Amino acid sequence: MKPQKPHYQKIVYWSDEDKCYIGRCPTLFMGGVHGKDEHKVFKDICRLVEYHIEELTASGEALPQADADEYSGKITIRINPDLHRTLAIHAAAEGDSLNHVIERRLAESL
Repeated sequence: MKPQKPHYQKIVYWSDEDKCYIGRCPTLFMGGVHGKDEHKVFKDICRLVEYHIEELTASGEALPQADADEYSGKITIRINPDLHRTLAIHAAAEGDSLNHVIERRLAESL
C-alpha cells in the first residue's frame, strides 16, 4: 500500500493589484500561479503542488510537515488591556468563558 501524500493548503485569491487570481501553497514554495479564471488557477496550483512533491521525493528531500498537522486549536494573542477587560465583562455577563466568547465572536466575523 502506497503511503498517503501529505495534504497542503492551497490558497486562491483575487489580487486587485495584479487584476487576476493568485494561487499559492506557502508551506511548499514561494511564488505560485496566476490567471483570470479562478477554477483554472486552482487546478494549476494543485498540479504544481503534485509536481513539487514528486520532485522533492525523487531528490530524497524531506517534505515539509502538512498544514493540517500544524493547527492545535490553541493560539496566543496580545490585545489591548481595555479590550481584554471588555471581553471579560461580556463573558461574565453572558455566563460564558472568555475563550468561548472570543471564539464565537471570531467565527461570527468570518
